[in-house]
Amino acid sequence: MTDEIHLSVRSLVEHVYKSGSIDTRFRAQSTLVDGTRIHQKIQKTYRDGDQKEVYLKTKITYDGLTFIIDGRCDGLFFDDDKVTIDEIKSFTRPFDQLEGEGSPVHWAQANVYAYMYAKDNALPEITVQLTYVHVETEDKRYFKKKYTFSELETFVFEVVEGYAPYAKLQQEHRNKRNESCKSLTFPFETYRAGQRKLAGAVYKTVVDGKNLFAKAPTGIGKTISTLFPAVKAIGEGQLSRIFYLTAKTITRTTAEDAFTRMRSCGLCLNAVTITAKDKVCFKEETKCQKDYCEFADGYYDRINDAVLDILTNETAMTREVIESYARKHTVCPFEFSLDLAYAVDTVICDYNYIFDPRVSLKRLFEDQKKTSVLLVDEAHNLVDRAREMFSASLNKETFLQLKKDFKGVDKLIFETAGKLNSTFFSLKKEHGDKNEFVLEQLDVAFLEQLLLFLKSAEQALLIKTSQGLLEAYFMVNNFLNIVELLDEHYVIYGEKNKNDVTVKLFCIDPSKLLRKMGKGYRSKVYFSATLSPLPYYQDILGGDQEDYALSIPSPFSNDQVDVFIKPLSTRFRDRERTKDAIVGMMQSLMKNRPGNYLIFFPSYHYLQSVYDQFKQEDEETKTIIQSTGMTEVEREEFLAAFQPDQNASFLGFAVLGGIFSEGVDLIGDRLNGVIVVGVGLPQLCFERNLIKDHFYKMDKNGYDYAYVYPGMNKVLQAGGRLIRSEKDHGTIILVDDRFLQKQYQMLLPQEWNQFTII
Repeated sequence: MTDEIHLSVRSLVEHVYKSGSIDTRFRAQSTLVDGTRIHQKIQKTYRDGDQKEVYLKTKITYDGLTFIIDGRCDGLFFDDDKVTIDEIKSFTRPFDQLEGEGSPVHWAQANVYAYMYAKDNALPEITVQLTYVHVETEDKRYFKKKYTFSELETFVFEVVEGYAPYAKLQQEHRNKRNESCKSLTFPFETYRAGQRKLAGAVYKTVVDGKNLFAKAPTGIGKTISTLFPAVKAIGEGQLSRIFYLTAKTITRTTAEDAFTRMRSCGLCLNAVTITAKDKVCFKEETKCQKDYCEFADGYYDRINDAVLDILTNETAMTREVIESYARKHTVCPFEFSLDLAYAVDTVICDYNYIFDPRVSLKRLFEDQKKTSVLLVDEAHNLVDRAREMFSASLNKETFLQLKKDFKGVDKLIFETAGKLNSTFFSLKKEHGDKNEFVLEQLDVAFLEQLLLFLKSAEQALLIKTSQGLLEAYFMVNNFLNIVELLDEHYVIYGEKNKNDVTVKLFCIDPSKLLRKMGKGYRSKVYFSATLSPLPYYQDILGGDQEDYALSIPSPFSNDQVDVFIKPLSTRFRDRERTKDAIVGMMQSLMKNRPGNYLIFFPSYHYLQSVYDQFKQEDEETKTIIQSTGMTEVEREEFLAAFQPDQNASFLGFAVLGGIFSEGVDLIGDRLNGVIVVGVGLPQLCFERNLIKDHFYKMDKNGYDYAYVYPGMNKVLQAGGRLIRSEKDHGTIILVDDRFLQKQYQMLLPQEWNQFTII
């Protein structure tokens, strides 16, 4: 009996027909919307009796495998006893840049459709037509070729032969994977309190095809509690792929470690970690041009061998492993990781590869999504990240600089950039008395100017690359894409900064777009220790009434932590006045409870002010301070300074909501206490007030949505650094009189409620 491989025509030919170089910085390709529009317009010109979107399917047996290939051809023409397959392709570049008589991959796709139709209808010959349509001008180019059935059959079997080694490798792996997933047991001797409940909820969520919002306390092992049931669901045939989404590098490492442990217990499952392009690029500058980067030049000529090699020999495709194979095969490590994402069982990556419309893994087909789960770690971070993904801005300075750079160089760029600069200047002049101002809508003339700039920039970049023009091109392109999304969840506003002025499309409520980008996946699991209050996160992250919700109490004893509240004002106007009292409290703590402490402040300026005061009064106590823009090495050195069993107290000064306030594990006596200064409220600003006003209009507590919930989340994350296991003990001090107010106390964890006022 042969194993069956199901794949689309597009998947088959795109895997086999890869050639040339990559240039991810500038690709003059039509958007999906343009492509769909063009297809529909051409199909409307078909004659009566012609057919469109014809579903075709065939079965081919080769080398012990049965390939079931299907897809929809764009059109079928009938003229007497002759049949023509029509394949429509939209095009954005000038037609004189069209390669030969059309792209080999386009011919391959059309030829496979022609083979399937000819086979089903016993046709001795059939005509294949490629129809290229220019997106802007709607000019057309037609290429026709006539094939015998025998020629098509030979061609298709050659394509399948090219795909077969990859398919065989994948099929053998899946068989081993499914058996190992099925027999895998929980990779620890026992479940921690709360772990079994979370794991069970995740498994039920996947089986039921639902979504889950889970608040699970720090220290219970959320990563393994979500990954293990997802792996078991693969073994039971419920899933084929896991996406583990994170906001920070350190939590990606935790996921990698969880898979390492499961593999040590017999799991055969491969995973790739996607690292940001600028971090893995081998070159001094991230320029994906064939005349600059040998890893980009001829990338598609070598990528299939690279993928086969790494899949044959590795299961844990971490950054280091990918870089090693990328150098071996001379391929771009970033693009390599993206190609691997479509081939592996698990993808560990940032949120944006799923939710950001600019960079998402767009080649995932709907049938693949239906058997995939999204595990969204530290989901509280997704709120502001989503606002960022779905927002866009442009500023006057960009176009003023382009006007200067292209004077006498490119007349069209000079003129279009000049007009945009003038438009921004007029906007600035119109709102002369305000630094920030809301715009009811974007002027049509402004949008037309942007479109004209985009066209002129596209033509200029095809001739010669300019870094400034390239960046402006992408900014304008992204801005216009976001314009298409504008609705009641957005506010358009302008902001002046000295001579510059910025126009921003600000996504206040990302729930609708998160729901749209996550559509089609079998299940989504949003989890965090600080997903509180749950109704707020369900609302803002695009949940609905059918979603499951789970809140697991802390497994740790109240005796493990002593909580104190120091009711001082840390409001901006009072900080100088209460600084001495904060330093005095710290000195008293060192005297009565010596140990290692992390002290979190709401800003660098506040941190530095208290730090300077502390060092003035205490030169003996060892300290370390978080600085802006720390490298990974500096971050590691900061954490490594927290050593157990030190002879004297040690203080680490850090920023609330920063790199050390979440995702950091300092087990045992490496950390004895946490001091949180302030309730973490975001700084009062125009954007936050827009959020506040928007949700008040929606009959929700706008102040809580804009300030209180995001602020207290930072407090809970910082406090969560302390108790990481059943053996940990320590002290938490909350410094602010607002911690005694009901509004804030309701958001504190239950185990913090037995506090002492000092």
